[in-house]
Amino acid sequence: MRRRVCGISPKAVLHSTAMRSTYYSRAAALLLSLSGVLCAQTAAGKLPPLKKQPDAKAVVNEHLDAIKHCDWNRVMAQYPDNAEFFLPGGQVIKGRQQIGDLFQNALKPFQEGGICGITFDVEHTFAVGDTLNVQWKATADGLAEPYKGADAYVTKGGYMAAMVTTFDATQLKRKK
Repeated sequence: MRRRVCGISPKAVLHSTAMRSTYYSRAAALLLSLSGVLCAQTAAGKLPPLKKQPDAKAVVNEHLDAIKHCDWNRVMAQYPDNAEFFLPGGQVIKGRQQIGDLFQNALKPFQEGGICGITFDVEHTFAVGDTLNVQWKATADGLAEPYKGADAYVTKGGYMAAMVTTFDATQLKRKK
């Protein structure tokens, strides 16, 4: 299974009073590694309607395919209002609107510092109830070497309740 991921700009995060410290600035930079797609509808911050999936596997498959195609609307149709993202360094992004705001500014091609165009090859998947744990390897023409990481996709009721990731875009070794 392969997926392409689009990046998230931390710009929207930095406008929040709670996220102005150096710690939060670095954490916001990590969001560049996440996914989404900027389109006309999202320019106003309008979130797409939720789209329930039949089971945990379908939720994750839809999420991975939406990321592969850099489709912000499909990505955000997965996240209910109480969704949370757990990022390296202890950063937690809470709520659909905040996640959507982050993804809204994310779509940068790999050549412009984003991660849209990186291919994530799934190497191992392990299900625990409604949580799918995925180990992957990221590659791209612009990477000097593959980057390995893992995500835990916590699903509930046909939606993405939480995501835990080890991905840190600052650790990508880009070709010079």
